[in-house]
This record gives sequence, structure tokens and C-alpha cells, in this order.
Amino acid sequence: MKINSPLEAYKFLPATNCGECGEPTCMAFAAHLIDRSHKLTDCTPILEPKFKKKYEELDALLAPEIREVEIGVGDKIAKIGGDDVLYRHKLTFFNQTQLAYDVWDTMDEKDLVERVKYIQDFKKFYVGNFLTVDMVAVRCASNDAKKFAAAVKKVVETTDLPIILCSFDPEVLKAGLEASKGRNPLLYAANKDNWKEVADLALEYDVPVTLFAPNDLDLLKSLAKTFAAMGTEKLVLDPGTFPTGKQLKQTFTNFVKVRRAGIDGDREIAYPIMAVPFTAWMAHDDPVSASYWETVVASVFTIRYGDIMILHSTEPYAVLPELHIRDTIYTDPRKPVSVDPGMYKVGEPTADSPVLVTTNFALTYYTVESDIASNKIDCFLWAIDTDGIGVEAAVAGGQLTAAKIKKGIEESGFDLKKDTSHNTIILPGLAARLQGDVEDETGANVMIGPADSGRIPGWMEKNWPPQKK
Repeated sequence: MKINSPLEAYKFLPATNCGECGEPTCMAFAAHLIDRSHKLTDCTPILEPKFKKKYEELDALLAPEIREVEIGVGDKIAKIGGDDVLYRHKLTFFNQTQLAYDVWDTMDEKDLVERVKYIQDFKKFYVGNFLTVDMVAVRCASNDAKKFAAAVKKVVETTDLPIILCSFDPEVLKAGLEASKGRNPLLYAANKDNWKEVADLALEYDVPVTLFAPNDLDLLKSLAKTFAAMGTEKLVLDPGTFPTGKQLKQTFTNFVKVRRAGIDGDREIAYPIMAVPFTAWMAHDDPVSASYWETVVASVFTIRYGDIMILHSTEPYAVLPELHIRDTIYTDPRKPVSVDPGMYKVGEPTADSPVLVTTNFALTYYTVESDIASNKIDCFLWAIDTDGIGVEAAVAGGQLTAAKIKKGIEESGFDLKKDTSHNTIILPGLAARLQGDVEDETGANVMIGPADSGRIPGWMEKNWPPQKK
């Protein structure tokens, strides 16, 4: 039986409150075991021989319902699976969908290297983080093992991203494995015709492998049972991705059935699932339509249990929606996205520069910061700790108060009277009701800025510098 509460985990711990794990109490450590920010091996006492039974029991109870599979090595290692729930609001989804974009072995070497570098370097700054893609899928379009091996070798030399070796020919896969030794690639794929040879390769090279059984869940489960019996559980399941019409609906149903069975305790099929939105290019002749439907299919299966995907279009209009929906789905719904509270400098502010207040809700902070920076306004921007809540809700809920603003000022070490020539704070328009209280608490002059940070430049032109009283 799976456990999902700190109290249940705490019952198995030595309860010494020794602090060796970095937490003040064993209950705090138990909470971090549940959210997976700590490992059970971080608890030194439970590793003692006398606690061996409790360690083994707790380790089994903490194991995710869906097995976690690792692809690649080093800092860029990709972890897929590892989920415990069907709906993220019940806990969260831990390992985000890994997006692999393809190259193929009939490409000109220069074009191949250029495409690999583009995949590797693609990034978009969004709410304090860079959104990036994760993997390179190398497809054998030539049916030539030597040509495939040369392409794989060139990819390995060009990037340290994890790779997927794509072919149904065991000889081709073996050549790719030889060319990527030590990189722990994912094999794609074993099916009803080649399973024995591909299983031997997966065991010999100790690499993860995808099992492919389009629209046949019984066969998919049979393959998974067979591979597990042969000695490997580094498995990824591909139930087939049909990108149009009733077949797309059936694909959706298959994904839900596989994941629900795994979460409900069917260990024989509790593995990560692969979606292949790339198939949209086989169903549509028009590149624009193919790219559009590829993005649609990718979005659908990011929401419904696709742990890893193979895609083709690297155009920003295709990649950005895929990255944004993934970021949304895999943001922990239990924790507001926030920045560290404190005083931030935008541009090169001086003693005459304005001091603006906002909250530490990441979306609010980065929106305000972007509006200010893009208009080349040098200023101090104060992110007040509101538990990651936006301005209007924080004012209404009491997370943004005059006392908190004063505390934020004091803790930052910034002295309004000494470090500015104006002793003035600018509150956001949605916090206007706090003006009098903030003046009383801080002894500063308080101005009310616009409700929308996009209007700050116009507001500054009319109201800054403040008139001396």
C-alpha cells in the first residue's frame, strides 16, 4: 500500500531528531520524503542494521506507483515516470514530459549538426526560468546500419543531451548502441516481430527500451511481462499514437487505461508512456497542417500521461506552445510560483531613482520587472514576501500589509532615508488602500502607481520625480 502523508512515513523513522538529514525534526524530514526533496538514504540512523526491516518497508512504500526510468547520463539525465496519481491536484506530477526532436541519418552532415545544435540551444525565458527541450531522437531513414552509426556518432559528438535510437531493425540498433556507448540511450522500439533480439540488446548494453504495440494493450502488457521476466524493467510503453479522428480518440483512451491500471496497482504495466506526435507528419501532406496537428497531439498527451515524446517541427510557433503547456501542467499546484523576497535593482539605479513595491509572486514580479526594464527605467524593485500571492489577492487576504512592507524594508538592509534622495515608496494601484498605513509604519512618502505595470512608463513621465513638500 502506498503512503502519501508525512505522518505515515514518520512512523517508520527512528525518531531521533538528530538533524543529520539537515532538518530539525524527523517529522520535517518525513514531509520532504513525501514531496521527494529528500531521499530516505539521507537519514543516517535508519541505515543502521537494527533498522534494516523498517528501511526496506518504508523504501517500498515510498516507491512511486509508476516506475521511474532514466535516459542519458550526467547533468542532462532525463527521468521519466515516477508518478503516484492520476490527477496532479492530488499530489503533483514529478518528472515532466521529456520532449525529443528528431534528426535522421540521410541528412547532410552539416545540416544534422546544425539541427542538433539548434535543439540543444533552444530556450525561452519564462517566469524566472528558461524553458528548454530535452532530447535528440536519431531516426534510421536509410536502413543502413553503418550510416545510422555515423549519424549517431556525430550527434554524440555534438551534444550531451540524452538520445533515442529509432529503428525496428536490431542490427541498426546495435550499430547505434556501439556508436553511443556510455550514453545510456533509449531504444525505440521492440515490437511483436523483433522483441527477442531487441531484448537481448537492452540486456547486453543495460539500456532502457520502448515497447511498441499499436492499439493492442494485451500485446503491450505481454511484452512488458516478458521483458521483466528476462531481467529488465527499464521499459517505456508505446500504445501507438494515431493523430486523427476516431483513432486519436482511441489513442487517448489507451493512454488513460494504461496509466489508470498502473496507478491502481497493476505492476505489470506500471511503466512510463511514450507518445509520438511525429505521426502527424505521416497523416498530413501540408507542412503547416502537420506541424499544427503535431502540436495539438503533443498538448493532449502532455495533459494525459505522455512521459516522453518524439516530435519533428522545431519552429518556434510549434515548440513554444509545447513548452508552455508542459510548464503549466508540471508546476506544482500546491506551491505558488515565487521569487525570493528582497530588494532588486533594475538597470543602474541611483539615489534619485524610484522605489517600487510588488509581491514575490513570480508572474507578478517578472511582469513588472519586464515592463520596467524594457522601457529602460532605472529603479529599485521591492519583492515583498506574500507567500507567492499576487497583489490584489494578497491585499485582500492580509499577505500584503504595511507591517510586511516595513519588515521587508528592514530585512533588505536598504535605508530609504540614507539610500535615496526622496524617501518615497511607490505602491501598486491595487494596493492603494495601504497608503496611509504604510506612511505611518515606515515614515516614508507613499505614492500610488498604476494598477497595470504596463502603464508605469506613462505614469513615471507625469509623476516622477515627486514634488517636494
